Amino acid sequence: MDESNIPIDINIGKLQDWLVSRRHVNKDWQKNIIHVREKINNAIQDMPAHDGIAALLSGSYINYFHCLKIIEILKETEADTKNLFGRYGSQRMKDWQDVVKNYEKDNIYLGEAAQLFVRNINYEIPSLKKQIAKEEQLEMECEKKRAEYIKNEASSKSEFLVLCRQLGIKGEKIKRELVERLHELPEIYDKIGKSLKPIQSAIDLYSAFTKYIVGEQSEPVLQLLQYVVEHGNTTVYEWTYGEPPLSIEPDPIHIEYEDEQGAGDGDQIDFGDSAIDFGADPGVEIDFGDGDASKEIDWGNIEVETGDVDVSADIAAISLEEAGIVLEEQGVCGGTARGTDALTLLDHTTTRRQVIDQLVELESFLKMRLYETNAANESLSFSLIDQLPTESEAALSAMLASVHSVTTTLLAPEISHLHNVKHSPRYVDVLTSQLQQKLSLCSKLSRLAEREEERKGAAAARAQSLRPALTRIVERTKELQHELENEISRKYKGRPVNIIGGVKFL
Repeated sequence: MDESNIPIDINIGKLQDWLVSRRHVNKDWQKNIIHVREKINNAIQDMPAHDGIAALLSGSYINYFHCLKIIEILKETEADTKNLFGRYGSQRMKDWQDVVKNYEKDNIYLGEAAQLFVRNINYEIPSLKKQIAKEEQLEMECEKKRAEYIKNEASSKSEFLVLCRQLGIKGEKIKRELVERLHELPEIYDKIGKSLKPIQSAIDLYSAFTKYIVGEQSEPVLQLLQYVVEHGNTTVYEWTYGEPPLSIEPDPIHIEYEDEQGAGDGDQIDFGDSAIDFGADPGVEIDFGDGDASKEIDWGNIEVETGDVDVSADIAAISLEEAGIVLEEQGVCGGTARGTDALTLLDHTTTRRQVIDQLVELESFLKMRLYETNAANESLSFSLIDQLPTESEAALSAMLASVHSVTTTLLAPEISHLHNVKHSPRYVDVLTSQLQQKLSLCSKLSRLAEREEERKGAAAARAQSLRPALTRIVERTKELQHELENEISRKYKGRPVNIIGGVKFL
């Protein structure tokens, strides 16, 4: 095999040592390169306007091979300075020819090109790739966080809408809308009171069951619930005293709105800064008399002979009759319901809780009776259950469904919220704060999502700006590798030279 065709393979990690060991480059070549770099910096200061030169000088480290290309361009731009002997009179050409001459001395250009090539492969290209990968990773993380924020925002918004739907409000002016909804409570309670009629049969069964177990001496069961079934949702006054009031004076609902706080500060009476003048000189004391009996008040000489007549009763009757005042009979007949007495049974907290407890009690009884009825049907043995008041399984199921429906309606979240709002101003504040917190959370999550979108865009822009630089340095590194291989090949009479080990980076 011809020795001229045997390739020379040089590992990139040993390229610089190989050049020194083969005596192509001196060990101290780096000391001499400083002088060359100074010449290059001076020559760059005076360059003609040319696209090729601008492309060579843009964003890259100028090496020996760039200088050769600059000279080729200057041969065109400085052609008018060429004399009869073929030499150029242009100082630009002389400067760059001097740079090339210093480069070729002791093959300094080979050492610098090899160092530049190794640095690009081991540091510059991996660093750019790492920065791009970091920006792409940041872009992915921002997109993930943004999607999570949007998801949480939608979840919080959904919770807000669900709670507003339960309260029956839009959620724009929460307190005002809640107070407006309170006007619907009486109608709601009246409907619930009228809907209790179907559970009368269940109450009768429970009452019969209790009398059978305890005896006729047992007290009536579910008295309040029975009363509501018969009379509807009456006032507490009527439930307590057994007759409706002549008038009802409920306590006003006072809930302060955020935009109304401090509105009553100007409603106070201004007495001014001066004291009240009662018309007397401060230095003169009021004369109340000296205690003389002759100056006392004369009450007249009225004498009353009572005898056997009840004078007090006659006088009271005459005076009240003349005054037009008529006394009511003893008791509370036709009184005025005020305060808690003015509330309805389902609106008053105590009686409402009693009604709910009695409904739950009745529901539990029906469940137990339904279970016992099923057990009795499955077993043929004699049981005490057979002696109790009985209903068919279908009838018990219907009763249980009716009671459960009423209980569910009364315990509905909407009604419970409105009841608490009416009877607890603190609950209004808590509920409003809860809703506003969800809205605030939605706004915060929206801002965070926008911020992550901006961070994602910034990371994408940085990665996009780094990709052209990476492409450019990879291309120039490939060119540098090809030029190094050709220069080394010329020194070995054209033998093929391969610099290996940097393919993965290129």
